Amino acid sequence: MTPRDHARRGSQVSFRFAEGYAAMQALIAQGVIGDFRAPDIMRFGVTPLYLDEDDIDRAAGVIGRVIDSGAWDRPEFRARAAVT
Repeated sequence: MTPRDHARRGSQVSFRFAEGYAAMQALIAQGVIGDFRAPDIMRFGVTPLYLDEDDIDRAAGVIGRVIDSGAWDRPEFRARAAVT
């Protein structure tokens, strides 16, 4: 989802995932904080002021595990709240 052209993007990375809301809740439960935008966009801010390369590597690993394992597919992560 994030444009590859440096001039067209800011300091965030966005992914499309059909079950993005539930996945974002599962990620938040594991300490990876992002933002969900309907219908299927998961956004993550990246700033060198408070994130370093190890933080990014850890977050990428958690995102991969949550998505690949289906850890997001639990009732408590599917329950919609007013905000993510």
